[in-house]
Amino acid sequence: MAANPQRPVESRGLGRSRRLAAASPSTLRRRKVAGRSALAVLLVLAAITGSLAGLTLIYSADLPQISELETYRPSTITDLYDRKGRIIGSFALQRRVVIGYNDFAPVLREAVISIEDKNFESHWGINVFRVLEALVHDLRTHGRSQGASTLTMQLARNLFLSSNRTYTRKIEEAYLAIQIERNFTKQQIFTLYGNQIYLGSGMYGFEAASEFYFSKHARDLTLTEAALLAGLPKGPVAYSPILNPEKAQRRRNLVLDEMEADKAITHAQAEEARRAPLGLHIAQPEGSVAPWFQDEVRRELDQRFGSDEVHEAGLKIETTLDLDLQETANQAVDDGLAAYERRHGWKGQPENVLAAGYTLDNYSHPDWAVATHPGDYVHALVMRVLPLEIDARVGEQKVVLLPADWQWTGQRYGDALVKPGDIIYIHLANAVEGNARRATLEQDSGVQGALLAMDNTTGDILAMVGGRDYALSQFNRATQAERQTGSSFKPYVYTAAFEAGLKPGDTIVDGPVRFGSYVPHDYENNYMGPITLTTAFADSRNIPALKLASRVGIHTVIDMAHRFGVTSNIPPYLPIALGAVEVPLVEQVASYSVFPNDGLRVTPRLIRNVSNADGITLWQDSSPVKQVIDQRTARSMMTLLEAVVHHGTAAAASQLNHPLGGKTGTTSNFTDAWFLGFSPSVTCGVWVGYDNRQSLGDKETGARAALPIWMTFMRAAIAGKPDEQFPGDQSTPPMQQAALPQNSHPASLHPVVRENLSAKGSGAKVVR
Repeated sequence: MAANPQRPVESRGLGRSRRLAAASPSTLRRRKVAGRSALAVLLVLAAITGSLAGLTLIYSADLPQISELETYRPSTITDLYDRKGRIIGSFALQRRVVIGYNDFAPVLREAVISIEDKNFESHWGINVFRVLEALVHDLRTHGRSQGASTLTMQLARNLFLSSNRTYTRKIEEAYLAIQIERNFTKQQIFTLYGNQIYLGSGMYGFEAASEFYFSKHARDLTLTEAALLAGLPKGPVAYSPILNPEKAQRRRNLVLDEMEADKAITHAQAEEARRAPLGLHIAQPEGSVAPWFQDEVRRELDQRFGSDEVHEAGLKIETTLDLDLQETANQAVDDGLAAYERRHGWKGQPENVLAAGYTLDNYSHPDWAVATHPGDYVHALVMRVLPLEIDARVGEQKVVLLPADWQWTGQRYGDALVKPGDIIYIHLANAVEGNARRATLEQDSGVQGALLAMDNTTGDILAMVGGRDYALSQFNRATQAERQTGSSFKPYVYTAAFEAGLKPGDTIVDGPVRFGSYVPHDYENNYMGPITLTTAFADSRNIPALKLASRVGIHTVIDMAHRFGVTSNIPPYLPIALGAVEVPLVEQVASYSVFPNDGLRVTPRLIRNVSNADGITLWQDSSPVKQVIDQRTARSMMTLLEAVVHHGTAAAASQLNHPLGGKTGTTSNFTDAWFLGFSPSVTCGVWVGYDNRQSLGDKETGARAALPIWMTFMRAAIAGKPDEQFPGDQSTPPMQQAALPQNSHPASLHPVVRENLSAKGSGAKVVR
């Protein structure tokens, strides 16, 4: 084809096929702007990335490692077990029961997700859309009231962070949540959350809350119950069904609305549930069967492991307590003190709460903080009084008393005894009258009692009662109270005398005597003349004890008491021989166990074994054993201590038909009553008195006030042990056999004759 003469031929430069058309100025400007914008975006992204990296470095530097969750154990309850493996109590700062994923009712899981985190199953730790919504809300309101936390973020906060509402905490919370999601499944995260979250009234986790609010397990919750619990994490106090039931119901219904919107329940189910009441069935806590014992265990554990470990680590504490004997001890003390009260008649003048400004409906007594059962002694509030009927309540439980229930007072009509608003002391019966429980009227004048029993061989404390009513007084009179011992101190005097060479059959003169300006006398204000040491001890004669103490020296007697384990500072005065010294019950019991142990003292113990949540033993306790006196002296003392039960001041105990020994103790003006005694396997001590040291009343001796309590307990302690014998009791010594008249048995002789015969056969001496 020929070239067009009209068009010039384009010149072609080297390396280019053709020359490009020149760009317009506007195009160049747009390109420059685009380039600069891209550069700016890159710089911003780089800055954001760097900032995020820096923030991550800054805020994660001090954060815990998520790997810690693999071995994480929430604060759980430390349980106490008796010597047979039965649970007797627990310690906890947080009441929590840890359960697995399948132990949460499906309806509970659905309720929690609907109200707290609808996208829980799909998000990766944080919900971006909720975060943006919350950010916009916060900017508009200039506050930080809008929440955006997922369940995972809440878990991170509860486990690792504070509750301070700051942006810093939110960033840390989000970072931890992402890490949790990367390392754990959704089921694991929900399980951790469900066991960790606080739900009010001291309950942590849905299982503990379910047991408290509804008296059932979390796996058994109904729709309405699950919705109520699911609404509590947002405000455990604000939405508490106990403190704010109306707000709790509105919150529960909101949870139901959200579940209906999420198609988790039908409209009909939601409507029925919204109309339902809260349906609470609050589980009233059971009182500890051994509260004073439990306190002693806690004090010892706190000293050894620290309070945090004891209350949070879920330890298993194997104690020395025998649950059966402890229950017997509780009943024995209560019944014994009630019998004492009745002996002294109705004193009247009960406290009236109306006079103190309360109403009959709003008053609550400390006794009512724990569940009560038939057989319990408890304080009640009089609601109505008729001549032949007294209506009262114990918490929400109705109680009725009829004339037979107060007959012992000598009053015929109830309205002559009490009036509405009076606080009375009652003994709950098994019988019911209509919808009310029957009860008998008792009296609480303030008299106290204490009991402590230990195993002679191991030193195990088997039972401990520190007072009459733990709800009113936590002071432990078995371990903390120091009271005058009275004649229960005399075994130390006689032991010192036997170590000095005297024997049970030696004769001593019970007659008038003067020690300087001190002129002692006996309880009976009479004199028996020449008697054996066994008789003097069994009848608890004062003059012989003082003569023996004077002979061996009061310092020797005091040293002997300290050898037995008495820690009191004892002044060196002769009346100490009669018990003018204050000693705790626990020291007396440990001392008396030396005699049936053939002279060995075993240190009392409360705890046998402590193990952690994995079953690994952390500590085992053993009771140190010490030789206090030799076997000969111990067996000589056993002759005296057994005589007290056979024919002495504690002769009533002989009806138990078992090898027993012991000693009564009564102080001046009857302020303290004691009985300390033992079988071959168990030593038990009982004390009765008033905290303010007022008199128990005329003739309220150790034999009258304390011995019946001891007998009730020991009847249970020796049950099933018919073949027990004290060391050396396997046969009668030949010398004693030869001294007995022909065809006679020791038990058939008069005590003094029997002891004199024993004295003649053993080369007895006379102590003047």
